[in-house]
Amino acid sequence: MRIVTSTNRRAVASLLSATRIRDRATEVRAAVIVDRVRKGGDPTLLKFAREFDGLRGGIEVPRRVWEAQARTLAPNVRRALKRAAANIQTVAKAQVPKGWRKAVGAGISVEQRVIPISRVGCYVPAGRYPLPSSLLMTAIPARAAGVPEVIVACPRPDAAVFAAALEAGVDRLFQVGGAHAIAAMAYGTRTVPRVDKIVGPGNRWVSAAKSLVSTDCGIDFYAGPTEILIVTASGSAAAIAADLIAQAEHDPDARAVFITSNRRLAGQVTREVAAQMPDTGPALQSLERHGGIIICRNMTEAIALANEAASEHLVVGTEALAKRVWNAGAVFVGRWTAQVAGDYAIGSNHVLPTAGAARYRGGLNAADFVKLVSVQRMTKQGLKRIAGTVTTLARAEGLEGHARSIEARFSDPGSRTPDPVGKRQ
Repeated sequence: MRIVTSTNRRAVASLLSATRIRDRATEVRAAVIVDRVRKGGDPTLLKFAREFDGLRGGIEVPRRVWEAQARTLAPNVRRALKRAAANIQTVAKAQVPKGWRKAVGAGISVEQRVIPISRVGCYVPAGRYPLPSSLLMTAIPARAAGVPEVIVACPRPDAAVFAAALEAGVDRLFQVGGAHAIAAMAYGTRTVPRVDKIVGPGNRWVSAAKSLVSTDCGIDFYAGPTEILIVTASGSAAAIAADLIAQAEHDPDARAVFITSNRRLAGQVTREVAAQMPDTGPALQSLERHGGIIICRNMTEAIALANEAASEHLVVGTEALAKRVWNAGAVFVGRWTAQVAGDYAIGSNHVLPTAGAARYRGGLNAADFVKLVSVQRMTKQGLKRIAGTVTTLARAEGLEGHARSIEARFSDPGSRTPDPVGKRQ
């Protein structure tokens, strides 16, 4: 791994840049696929699934197949899925926003209603291997939020994915992937129902398609290649190197960076990475292209760089550093809080913002699956109390009709009739 100093601004910017890795050619082709599925429905979807996913059979997998396949899974894997699901559900239930009703003033109240989204589509990647953990991370928070119908699209589901679907309470599962799966869920086909929101990670085709459909269907966020920053001045060099390699093995475009003020530790981590690195594969490519170590003058500078980078995963060595983090998708504190544990079983979500998006949002959570709808109520006296405020502001904005909408209520003879809202308050 290359080592740079914090004074080398160009090198630091290269390692920490939040620039999205976008492929215009992919975006153009994804747009064609999305449009064709939108117009062509099932026949077009099936054509793309056979061409790109190697599909043999129908688009939807019947529940009896899930159950039969899940029974073939090793018992220890079933137990691991169950334990992970329980932890994810515990956290998700705590994340659901609460409804409330507040008296703003005499005769004036505002209520917040928490209404689940009606139907959610979860995308489960299956690049080198299907990822049942992504199914748990997307479907369980949706269920915890009260979503009535949860569907899944996965290009090559295996026994673990089917078992996870049963564990998470999924309603339907479709063995399609890529841009064509996103289009099917966003616009609906005869087989695949149209959803109100699509969540879950995926490759550049999936990300491009999600971006394209986002004007017609809700999405969680645009997800680029995965990222990890490790910020500490102490700890096990072997463990730090292992964490960098673990995240790098996701994708050749993954970003894995260690930031420290400890030159000796930096050298130890470099040697450990070389010793642990596989000879081939995405981890090797990732660390050669996008990996590195930044040596800072002190840890204040180190955490400032981390906040500027707004990484998807941020591992910090101490609680003192953790308290100074304000930009990160997820924070892991101390040597025993392994980031990969968060990928599976801690209970926090592993669907996280990348490419600097942690500046303005956190990871996927149960609140992403509900709508906060405000309900307002006023009595006649309540409206009288704020009428002057409303009409003054309306006229200040040049909206005379707005002001008259208030005044008409008091000039209308019907305003003398009983106030049904007032009776309820």
